[in-house]
Amino acid sequence: MPLPDLLRLAGLVFAAVSLVVLGDTAGKLLTSGGVDPFLVAWSRFALAAIALLPFSGLTRAELPNLLDRRILVRGLFIACGISSILTALRTEPIANVFGAFFIGPVVSYILAILFLHERPSALRGVLLGLGFAGVMLVVKPGFGATPGIGFALLAGMFYGAYLVMTRVVAGVFRPRFLLISQLLIGSVALAPLVAMAELPATDLRLSLLILLSAAGSAVGNFLLVLANRRAEASLIAPLVYSQLISATVLGVLVFGDWPDIWTLAGLLVIAGSGIGSLALHRQSLAPRSTRI
Repeated sequence: MPLPDLLRLAGLVFAAVSLVVLGDTAGKLLTSGGVDPFLVAWSRFALAAIALLPFSGLTRAELPNLLDRRILVRGLFIACGISSILTALRTEPIANVFGAFFIGPVVSYILAILFLHERPSALRGVLLGLGFAGVMLVVKPGFGATPGIGFALLAGMFYGAYLVMTRVVAGVFRPRFLLISQLLIGSVALAPLVAMAELPATDLRLSLLILLSAAGSAVGNFLLVLANRRAEASLIAPLVYSQLISATVLGVLVFGDWPDIWTLAGLLVIAGSGIGSLALHRQSLAPRSTRI
């Protein structure tokens, strides 16, 4: 991929993941205030579905595609991922959660090799392994790991699987159909859990936070669908590491959560892994671009 195209792709992914973090920041404000995580997750899917359905271009002929196994599995992956990360954010600093969440690119890398038959270089595998080591610095398994961090890891696993499923269907279905399908499937899947949740008293602040949570997630994931149409999943995976920048900045600005020394070291290692993966990708294509 030429450098200008790579930079545009990186910018698109950064905008996408930053919007997702913004939505999750609103979600943390809700869940830490006592709102049930499943209710927040459901409202995110349902409100975005209601708002975007008129613009989705969904036709009667496409309705059977909502029951396509690939579409259903993809929708369930993102529903489970968002529910898990909102549960983690209820008790954990946002930078820590996203640090643990970055088990996702490793999962995406492995699944892309196993099921999509992509063949990233061995050095890219080493760099993702370095990113995994950074995740372990954040998670601190056996040394202060908490249930909330466990949910963050679970969210990352679901999200890695979601990225690969997005790659599988991105060339088959329209981006707007993919977005509305995950919103509708998430709404239906989470509805039974919401029925058991205690509904909070509604006020203007609560309403605005719910709207921000839904809008950030919906637009961010739509941009990720567009990105996955332009590049392989194993390249998108390291680009998603840029989410750490947004998570750390918003964590400090909104919640005053400064990462501790081990978490900061882990975040830097994870970010370095992503930058190295991009540099490797660019270097691997340089000789090819000089051939006649």
